[in-house]
Amino acid sequence: MSNDKKLKAVAFGEVLWDIFGNEKKIGGAPLNVALRMKALGVESNMISCVGNDVDGEAIINEVNKLGLDTSTILKSDDFPTGLVNVTLDESKSATYEIIYPSAWDKIVLNEEARELVVNSDVLIYGSLVCRDQVSREALDELLHTHTYKVFDVNLRKPHYDYETLQHLMQSANFIKFNDEEIMEISAAFNSPYKTLEENMNFICSLSNATAICVTRGKDGALLLWDKHLYENEGYTVKVEDTVGAGDSFLGALVTSLLNGKEPQAALNFACATGALVAGSAGGNPKISIFDIENLINKN
Repeated sequence: MSNDKKLKAVAFGEVLWDIFGNEKKIGGAPLNVALRMKALGVESNMISCVGNDVDGEAIINEVNKLGLDTSTILKSDDFPTGLVNVTLDESKSATYEIIYPSAWDKIVLNEEARELVVNSDVLIYGSLVCRDQVSREALDELLHTHTYKVFDVNLRKPHYDYETLQHLMQSANFIKFNDEEIMEISAAFNSPYKTLEENMNFICSLSNATAICVTRGKDGALLLWDKHLYENEGYTVKVEDTVGAGDSFLGALVTSLLNGKEPQAALNFACATGALVAGSAGGNPKISIFDIENLINKN
């Protein structure tokens, strides 16, 4: 995709409040990806649903302030805005209690949302939003469009099953896992392989994806792009929390690749972005291009 055309991206799925003790931060993996892409100059939109309540109004206001159009974030009178209780362990890694049902479990498409996806360059979606049939059916309709599809695997027990994951993988052009997720899913589909690289190729053989990315926490990431494997070994930062680091990584990677950046440079840029998010509080800290390039050049 050429640089003279501004990318248009749409993310579909959860918008919610991450609750850290007494503090609340806006979140949801697809929203985090869209916000990072917006910060990197992409025309980004979000399709979701919030409750017709104080928390929902606050999300709409926050997303507006961050520059995303909220006209396809609908309001539900029947279900509350999504909340997630986040617990950080000693290494600052997060575990999540995801309240069900929430408004984002009940996303219903309107014509504006349908047109938005048809006219976009890329659709980002995850697996968590498929825990409820209503949102799952809405996503399934969008997966039949010709837009470039990026599947952000997000395994949160007990909110997934392998049959749904297989369908989501087969619908995607690009799939992003973390290292634990790809090994779990590969084993579930009887992979005989032990290494990340072998299982990346195995997943390609199961799906229609032409690109696979696997994040490895502080150890960077692997990218299979156009049948070539690229690797980044990670950037050292003092971790504040890991919330949203993988989402910003994905937003930076997709933006760079679809704008024509060379794959190794795109992977380096994405790993530095994710590291800087891990070194900041919450899922959507402000990070400048200068900060990202400075971290890359220091290593």
